[in-house]
Amino acid sequence: MTDSKMPDFQAGYEKGITELLSALAGANLIYEAAGMYGSLLAASKESFVLDNDMIGAILRATRGIEVTQDTLAFDVVRDVCIKGPGHFLGHDQTLNKMQSDYFYPATADRRTPQEWHDDGAKDLLDIARQKTKQILNAQVPAHISEETDAAIRAKFPIHLPRP
Repeated sequence: MTDSKMPDFQAGYEKGITELLSALAGANLIYEAAGMYGSLLAASKESFVLDNDMIGAILRATRGIEVTQDTLAFDVVRDVCIKGPGHFLGHDQTLNKMQSDYFYPATADRRTPQEWHDDGAKDLLDIARQKTKQILNAQVPAHISEETDAAIRAKFPIHLPRP
């Protein structure tokens, strides 16, 4: 939760700190972990998209770091440092670990400043707005029958169209 009234730096650090510390302390269910602002007085659809990335990174952090003979990879260290190029960037183990151990956020921009600028210099909130529109314009899940959908729409003010 954050006291910030909008998706800004304050919101990011308050949410990040409280959620990470809660998760590292062992919490397995954290309420109001996404989308909420102003001490739970407001919610933002775009922030559900942004917070999903943050929560993914937090879940990766709580998974911990496995320490085994395989992960220590003394043979790789020997090959790279003594027999090899002196860096790990070209080693297969580096790529494999990056694919299995690193969390790649869906919305964060990992390009160079020049690439970002040449592509319109969109900030993270702009990217989240675009992603939110894509999600809301996507097909409705097929696991909800026409009858169930009609019953839900009769009871609640649903504004999303049924395909």
